[in-house]
Amino acid sequence: MIDLYTAATPNGRKASIMLEEIGLPYNLIHIKLHKLEQKRPEYLRLNPNGRIPTIVDHDEGDFIVFESGAILIYLAEKTGKYLPTDNKGRSIVIQWLMFQMAGIGPMQGQANVFYRYAPERIDYAIDRYQKETKRLYTVLDTRLKDKEYLAGDYSIADIATYPWVLIHEWAGVTIEDRPNLMRWLNAVGKRPAVKRGMNIPKSRDIKENSEEVIKRGAKILV
Repeated sequence: MIDLYTAATPNGRKASIMLEEIGLPYNLIHIKLHKLEQKRPEYLRLNPNGRIPTIVDHDEGDFIVFESGAILIYLAEKTGKYLPTDNKGRSIVIQWLMFQMAGIGPMQGQANVFYRYAPERIDYAIDRYQKETKRLYTVLDTRLKDKEYLAGDYSIADIATYPWVLIHEWAGVTIEDRPNLMRWLNAVGKRPAVKRGMNIPKSRDIKENSEEVIKRGAKILV
């Protein structure tokens, strides 16, 4: 059994989509970011960076994995799904996974912040991060011109990228002029596991005793 500590963010959705895709049983522990549960000592013992998601694999000696990309790789290797085993195929998937982790996530994340949340409008910052997000989207669109998915076959690279591109409007960025990216976004979004994963956590699944579950998980390292 796997414990999934997560919240309704693009990075959190990566882990829930992956778990739904591979079909492993898991317990959902909803981390309430607005209450700063991710900064509590009990959770920091699991994830020293104080971010979500984190998983604890009880079938592997209570093994802890944090960072969304690392979680995807771990689960792919554990199940033999969505990550090729040959060197070239594996490398291609990881290249596009890193493209999301190092590019789209940080740049679009900053676009989100300056466009939506900054206490004062800073046009330079908004323009900078929106332009870089658009550039990265153009890279994706070009890649998808002759590829159904980012690495050819559906993979953890698509799982990582989808939740971010889906909320492009939140950063004030359009994709209507990127037809290949739009086609890909629709194709990934139609997958039943993706639909389920994008709806986790939802209110009826939230554990009201999440604090107690976090404390239970923290005992793993004591």
